[in-house]
Amino acid sequence: MTPNDKSPIYLDYQATTPTDPLVVEAMLPYFTQKFGNPGSATHAYGREAEAAVEEARGQVAGVIGAEAREIVFTSGATESNNLAIKGAARFLKDRRDHVVTLATEHKCVLESVAQLAREGFAVTYLPVKADGLVDLARLAQAITGRTALVSIMAAHNEIGVIQPLAEIGRLCRESGVLFHTDAAQAFGKIPLNVEALKIDLLSISGHKIYGPKGIGALYVRRRPRTRLLPLMDGGGQERGLRSGTLPTPLCVGLGQAASLAQAEMAGESARLLGFRRRFLAEIGKRLPDVRLNGDDGNRLAGNLNLTFPGTTAFDLMQAAPTLALSTGSACTSAQVESSYVLRALGLDEAAAGASLRIAFGRFTTEPEVDYAADALVAAVQRVKSAARAPT
Repeated sequence: MTPNDKSPIYLDYQATTPTDPLVVEAMLPYFTQKFGNPGSATHAYGREAEAAVEEARGQVAGVIGAEAREIVFTSGATESNNLAIKGAARFLKDRRDHVVTLATEHKCVLESVAQLAREGFAVTYLPVKADGLVDLARLAQAITGRTALVSIMAAHNEIGVIQPLAEIGRLCRESGVLFHTDAAQAFGKIPLNVEALKIDLLSISGHKIYGPKGIGALYVRRRPRTRLLPLMDGGGQERGLRSGTLPTPLCVGLGQAASLAQAEMAGESARLLGFRRRFLAEIGKRLPDVRLNGDDGNRLAGNLNLTFPGTTAFDLMQAAPTLALSTGSACTSAQVESSYVLRALGLDEAAAGASLRIAFGRFTTEPEVDYAADALVAAVQRVKSAARAPT
């Protein structure tokens, strides 16, 4: 029996988060009572919705030290990444036609860059070091006079590592190159200041910070100005960068989630770090061959990515039905796909296929952490025992 008769225990907070009840409460009036179109400023309903959207814009901006007018609402981080990468590169193509990114980026970044390559851009995919971090010397060598954009994730969705954003930003600014970061996992979890870090474009997702799904944002720097070509044509909303009627309830939800994250960031980070250390110590004591993937120090507080030699991730998830875990990569009913991220760190197929992502979050409890450690150790032991059994 899991703690509080709750089954399974959710340990996949980097895939998505439950919407915080305070966020739901803030959103509800905008579905039924305050339902105006924020673009309809000729009457009270529209002005009420517009005011709510602008308040939310300011709440999002406040988390990263930006101006409210630098925030563009989107449908989520995938759209934000597409708009940032394709929009900036296409605008600069006549003068600069080279893009740099990491081999470990999220698929939506890699696919956006691949599309640019099909359009004639030169693309450099940099490898990462064994700890998952960028090699700053190699990044400096990769930047040329034709480089338009560098896109490097702030905190990794699979291995949790936090990249040296200040160093990357400084290098890009000195080289006259735009710096985009996918901050879906970092926003609201670690301190971010776009001025100090010299970030020009920053992608945000609502459902990673206890907000609703279907809403995100893109920070677009105004000074020095960052220019983008839009992906969609329409009514010219969001400074002409993202046409379409804004979903007022979702914007309000993102704003409220951002405000809560900012207020609780330090305390939540300390609590999750305690959970991570407690869980890892127990696992390591009972399974001494377990391996941590990614840098231990520069890491999101609630993230662990562990390799369990002698097992497969699929078998482990099958053997631990009371735990909601993931590999951080695509899975089907028949198999778990080996992670390209872990292979980029130097793991072979067997090790990458024996790895799980464990992610703690706002609603994780200490009894759940202890139960999960026991359940996962028992699952590993069962899988290894079954592998040794004669057929």
